[in-house]
Amino acid sequence: MSLKVGIIGFGKMGRIRSETLAARGAQIVRVFDIHYPDVVPYPKAPSWQDIVQDDAIDAVVISMPNRFNMAIATAALKAGKHVLCEKPPCFNAAEMEQIIEVEKRCDKVLMYGFNHRHHQSVIKLKELVSSQRFGRILWMRGRYGKSVDKSYLSTWRADPAMAGGGILIDQGIHMLDLFQYIAECEFDEVHAMVSNMYWKMPGIEDNVFALLRNSRSGLSVSFHSTMTQWRHLFSLEVFLERGYIVLNGLKTSSNSYGEEELTWAKNRSVAPAATWEDEERMVFSTDSSWDSEAEMFLRSVLDGAPVEYGSSLQALQVMRLIDTIYEVDRHQSTTVYDDLLTIES
Repeated sequence: MSLKVGIIGFGKMGRIRSETLAARGAQIVRVFDIHYPDVVPYPKAPSWQDIVQDDAIDAVVISMPNRFNMAIATAALKAGKHVLCEKPPCFNAAEMEQIIEVEKRCDKVLMYGFNHRHHQSVIKLKELVSSQRFGRILWMRGRYGKSVDKSYLSTWRADPAMAGGGILIDQGIHMLDLFQYIAECEFDEVHAMVSNMYWKMPGIEDNVFALLRNSRSGLSVSFHSTMTQWRHLFSLEVFLERGYIVLNGLKTSSNSYGEEELTWAKNRSVAPAATWEDEERMVFSTDSSWDSEAEMFLRSVLDGAPVEYGSSLQALQVMRLIDTIYEVDRHQSTTVYDDLLTIES
């Protein structure tokens, strides 16, 4: 069976999705975008609603500005379509719970583009953790940052009504998802600081610092998400009882994060417990994550395989964490301000 697909949003991500799905036998029936690129090799639809209501289409891919993700995904599910949607799924956890209720009633595949789980370096890192060769995880540290210029201010990502937030919900969401994937737990203790000191865009944060902990296991996480990282950076460190695993770099089309270099070492019996010479290394020079994601979606739709990466439950878990980070920062800021007023009076 050839899956018949409609693409809603034919920008960079929509084109990547169409190419990877078509390469695996899917038929791209129609596409829709507000602003089309110069070359569109598929029939154009007059609106996203036309794609959702098209009986000839089995599944839709949603690559639109964040604001539209929830409305289009739920409409597509209700119309009997399978859905592959980019992140974030919506603006908060309450909205995600509403989407899940629709998903349950419609019994269609719903998958979200948490693409970083599909990187070969991340898969290898997870295998090393799961092997228990290094014992249980003690702590993790994640830094994910990029640099933007003034042109960013004129895009929909700089509009809180369209984006729902700044660097946290745009890029940091991937790192938070990886924390929960690797640790196989949620984080119920959160301290956070959210700021927009440089770009000063109301409702669009350019930096987030957070400390996370799972109260049951004690596993702690240090997290920094930023758009004032002048040299793009991806770094994920996992320290365990008997060793460590570190991933630096992330293979992308722009190569701005460098190649993915995974290093690991087991503890020695004397301090320091590991040295540079003890490390094993693997370098991943190609990005096969988009292909892997397309294959998973097709397996789920055509063969009934579970959505292993990017399920609605995983999306809900990460949206709960994002909600908490934003709320903790607002509460802390308000508390400090109220305390100052009390002192002054």
